[in-house]
Amino acid sequence: MLRNAKDLHGFTIRATDGDIGTVDQLYFDDETWAIRYFTVETGGWLGGRPVLISPISVLLTDWQAKHLNVALTKKQVENSPDIDTQQPVSRQHEAQYNLYYGYPYYWGGPFLWGAALNPAEVVIPPPTEAALDTVDSQSKDSHLRSTDAVADYAIEASDGEIGHVAGFVVDDAAWAIRYIEVATRNWWPGKKVLVSPAWIERVSWADSKVYTALSREAIQNAPEYDEFAPISREYENRLYFHYGRPPYWLHDAERTSPVSLTDA
Repeated sequence: MLRNAKDLHGFTIRATDGDIGTVDQLYFDDETWAIRYFTVETGGWLGGRPVLISPISVLLTDWQAKHLNVALTKKQVENSPDIDTQQPVSRQHEAQYNLYYGYPYYWGGPFLWGAALNPAEVVIPPPTEAALDTVDSQSKDSHLRSTDAVADYAIEASDGEIGHVAGFVVDDAAWAIRYIEVATRNWWPGKKVLVSPAWIERVSWADSKVYTALSREAIQNAPEYDEFAPISREYENRLYFHYGRPPYWLHDAERTSPVSLTDA
């Protein structure tokens, strides 16, 4: 199901033996646009220490009650590695985090979640201490960025600036950002449109800009997005038809076909 990321703010994270805290931000991978972690404010329980919770642990998402059930205990979370959510999360920190929880490395396979398209399908063996040692030779940049940090970044089309990032639309099955919400109010008051991360060329953290090869006219004339209305498949089809791009669900189907798996 597709939802606005704003709706996740304040969700209660429920462990198997009690509440952990509430969702504050989302950390996403700027290469795949997968949501790798929720940053959770624990309040007085852990002295205000924020923690990271992976979508791999999610058992149930209840949008009406605004809570996420996770396959963790409060003790597990209490003893989890300290990570400063005010600083970039390094690949080494991620490796230690995954080792602690027994999760496989998502960067160890061809799909969005390593060997799986969805966190719920992750079944490959957990990493070992020996695997942790290999991380030292890898890039320290894990390409993780928070949704709060990217909000309000300018959108640079192929022929000039066209608006700014106003939000994100997430898929709560794959836990991926499916669309970037673009506010074009500086040009067309009140209009918001969606752009797929697949059409983003790069994100410049130095310039606070998101670059796309789409033209300003293409973005201007895209079907309008209503953040208060559910996103239907009919709307998505119109969106992809307008941009002349293949939809992500066809790409996902190809990647799970026997031919694609053999080719990989």
